[in-house]
Amino acid sequence: MKKHLSLFLVALFSGILTLSGYKFFIEKKNELPVVSPTITSPALSNANYNPTHFIAGTNIDFTYAAEKTVNAVVHVKNRSSYSQPLTIFDFFYGNGNSQREVIGFGSGVIISPDGYIVTNNHVIEHANQLEVVLNNNMSYTAELVGSDPKTDIALLKINSDEDLPYIAFADSDNIKVGEWVLAVGNPFNLTSTVTAGIVSAKARNLNEFDGNPQSFIQTDAAVNRGNSGGALVNVNGELVGINTAITSQTGSYVGYSFAVPSNVTRKVVEDILEYGNVQRAIMGVQIVNLSAVEAENLGIRNTQGVYVAGVEIGSGADLGGIKKGDVITKMGQTIITKYADLVAYLNAKRPHETVEVTIERNGKEMVLPVTLIKLETYQIESLGLEVKNMNASELKARGVANGVKITRALTREMAQYDLTDIIITAINDQKVKNIDDVKRIMDSRQLKPIKVDVVDTDNKTNTYFFR
Repeated sequence: MKKHLSLFLVALFSGILTLSGYKFFIEKKNELPVVSPTITSPALSNANYNPTHFIAGTNIDFTYAAEKTVNAVVHVKNRSSYSQPLTIFDFFYGNGNSQREVIGFGSGVIISPDGYIVTNNHVIEHANQLEVVLNNNMSYTAELVGSDPKTDIALLKINSDEDLPYIAFADSDNIKVGEWVLAVGNPFNLTSTVTAGIVSAKARNLNEFDGNPQSFIQTDAAVNRGNSGGALVNVNGELVGINTAITSQTGSYVGYSFAVPSNVTRKVVEDILEYGNVQRAIMGVQIVNLSAVEAENLGIRNTQGVYVAGVEIGSGADLGGIKKGDVITKMGQTIITKYADLVAYLNAKRPHETVEVTIERNGKEMVLPVTLIKLETYQIESLGLEVKNMNASELKARGVANGVKITRALTREMAQYDLTDIIITAINDQKVKNIDDVKRIMDSRQLKPIKVDVVDTDNKTNTYFFR
């Protein structure tokens, strides 16, 4: 009996010793954290490599964003009519009605539970009647609250007995190139379609040469006809843009689409609701994009930023201390590398707001506070010209008592005459003090040649007749 007990104690002691050795020498090594191997090859190393972020990026689930937004994107139907020329058959068969109805289709985004809807201006343009169809097939007659052709944004309103699903705005300034986004809309009259892509670029200007600069979010999410006015959302289902345009020779998606940033959209909507129109803020500067060649020609080293080619007297930029020759590198916390960046920043601001402008002058960095002023312009369609109000300082500097300044030509025909900065002092022998005078005179004129008195940039007085 004692022999068996001795053997048992020896076996037990040996087992404990073996287990302890395993725990100490082997198992302890497995308790160390697992680390990714360090890549030392110069050709392969990446200082910003983050395994956790990389793994999360490959397992993004779009279903949450899709489910959260698809019911808040609507189908917008635009019913309009146009006059069709009468033919000889209309006389023979007694068809005297030359009006033809056309139905256009697009998308819209519900932005509040009480039925406010954002869409594109070109979706609802020339509409006689607007119909909105929800994802549950409920149909409503929509009212146009207001629109802004320059940003291509329109605001609609429908009335419902119950709260509607809606999409909240995100801060589009925070979106990053390479970030995943979803386009939600109704392409080709197909309802509730969701496509995915990434942000390909920010502050993309498609209208660089037509005097109406824009600043779009570019994405490779598939967008086609009918997507206009639909939502561009992030993976949290928040609105980062309104899908607006594609670049295509065929009219169908070929790789890139463009959206109005949500910050611009929100500002336009708030302006329409509060003022009835869009309040545009400007600094009062003329800007030139920089390149290596342009910087060399201007005698400056910095190619990152925009060059101030001129400052309007009495403007916010002038009063804030900005001078010709300065290079603007930042607005607030937004880095400015090109004119479209500046446009994107100002499009989300209002007149009388004060912003911090970072400039480089003679190799030194300065931060200047600039109070933005209101852009007051009017397009004289029959002349093909856009004019703006002038302040007292500008008038005094030009040596004139009254007038409005031509800011740009609206047509190719007028662009060839280079009338920019010429001052219109009278139209049809009526004195012009501001754009309200221009509008009043043009609205009341008869069909006859338009007489325009001007002062050119050399302070010479001339008279033009437009037929």
